[in-house]
Amino acid sequence: MDHSDGNATQVKEHFVEVPGGQVYVCSWTPAVIESKVPIILLHDSLGSVAQWRSFPLHLSERMKRRVYAYDRLGFGRSSARQCLPSYDFIVEEAEVVFPALCQALNLRQYCLVGHSVGGAMALTIASFHHSECQAVVTLAAPVEIHERLLDGVQAAKQYFAHTESFNKLRKWHGDKTRWVLDAWTETWLADDFRSWSIDPYLPGIVCPVLALQGDADEYGSAELPARIASGIKGAGQHATLADCGHIPHAEQTDAVLTLIESFLT
Repeated sequence: MDHSDGNATQVKEHFVEVPGGQVYVCSWTPAVIESKVPIILLHDSLGSVAQWRSFPLHLSERMKRRVYAYDRLGFGRSSARQCLPSYDFIVEEAEVVFPALCQALNLRQYCLVGHSVGGAMALTIASFHHSECQAVVTLAAPVEIHERLLDGVQAAKQYFAHTESFNKLRKWHGDKTRWVLDAWTETWLADDFRSWSIDPYLPGIVCPVLALQGDADEYGSAELPARIASGIKGAGQHATLADCGHIPHAEQTDAVLTLIESFLT
């Protein structure tokens, strides 16, 4: 399906075959393109294309680049999954699903913007795919399992235990909602996942990285972006957004767009 918004940005929907099923992809193409290297968005643990709301449109128009967003398998409009993710799901996304997606869409180079676990995935992809990944922006990306993160996930698990809260999530994921919730909470709270860290992948990143974090993020501290920026081989930048929680692109949209624009230009 193709359509344009009032600013002549062309929006296209795609369904792409990848190992494990079909992935739903949406793209935004501005009327004027100044860079042929597109931006690909990677969503958070409860996210989907639709939950980026108007951010991809604003990002596309501001950067004058095509922007893609996709629902990972099991989320949103992509194929359902029966089994919960393995504890290597971040690496599997980087090594298996993401390359297949890029091949299907004929994307040879890209910049990545990842929110929360999508940020960890973006960093892992950059570590594995040097020639393809030109830059990474992380929004509230985790770097390891720590008590603040676990407390946040446990609080969210209790919040979504209520029918009214659970149904808010059903709006985005339909019959997949229980799987989506369990894929997040049961994985991140598992004892066997406690050893996960992004640190082994940072030295392999040669492209520039901008790490952003809100100072009031309920899942992570303000020191995390500096750890990401200093751990990579490429040029690392970081910034903390004042009065901002875990969703910087929604809470501080203009500030985030300005920082990304400055970084990419």
